Amino acid sequence: MVQKVKESEPLVSIVVPCYNQSHFLDDALESVLNQSYTNWECIIVNDGSPDDTVIIAQYWVKTDLRFKYVERENGGLSRARNTGIRFSEGTLILPLDADDILHKDYLSILVPVLIQNDNLAIVSCNTGFFTTNPNEVYFKLQPKGSEIKNLLYQNQLIATSLFKKTSWECVGGYDESMKSGFEDWEFWLRVLKVERKTYQIIPEILFYYRKSEESMLMDTVANYQEVIKKYIIQKHPELYIEDFHNFTSVQFYHLKTARDAEKAIKNSMEFKLGRVLLKPFKMLASIVGKNKFSNDA
Repeated sequence: MVQKVKESEPLVSIVVPCYNQSHFLDDALESVLNQSYTNWECIIVNDGSPDDTVIIAQYWVKTDLRFKYVERENGGLSRARNTGIRFSEGTLILPLDADDILHKDYLSILVPVLIQNDNLAIVSCNTGFFTTNPNEVYFKLQPKGSEIKNLLYQNQLIATSLFKKTSWECVGGYDESMKSGFEDWEFWLRVLKVERKTYQIIPEILFYYRKSEESMLMDTVANYQEVIKKYIIQKHPELYIEDFHNFTSVQFYHLKTARDAEKAIKNSMEFKLGRVLLKPFKMLASIVGKNKFSNDA
């Protein structure tokens, strides 16, 4: 398929890492094919996936020459993204996970914003969360801010945000040691810190995030959030030292929240009832312990 391209339209490389997401991959790639902005290439990176990713990817490569396929041993999301970007030929980069979906005008709206403002390093948008049908959004994520200080304590930028390939080259790519999530958050901080630029949020839902049991974000928030936040803070201490007043306020806020939650649990009827029910067993355990001590003596 040959597309007419305007001289003012830079090539966008859409990088789609795949690992055990073949059942969603068609939806993601169809949303790429349907872009109203036509000067793109899509690099499908098979990260050692044991499912049908290769079969589906080969179908799309045959369907449109703008789709390209790369295969590698499993190394995690950061390494897969870095691999795809190394193979890319575009001046702009857009990561897209294999289970998510782009609005048809995503590139048409975001590309001009990024290329027309030299002070911008990243452009993103609002996100619609869905489970099976992107037309049935149950939650709208509306990020705020535009400066690095707005990203210190919460990631305001989704992984599928548009940036220049030169930014990726400047900071050395995604941190491949981060294999449990939030690697995009650390990448955004590094880009804004090194390039001393800002980001912009387009206040429209142009990206759809699929929430499923396999979603990495859900697993990260549930199991690794605090560990990864600690890693990010320790990797970029100067950012948090510069923002020391807010940093300490945030830490004490989290402590207070945890204490309030603990207090609420202890004051709950369920907790009090549990203590009443366990009291006879505790008394019995105490008696048994005393008898055992007497017999041993």
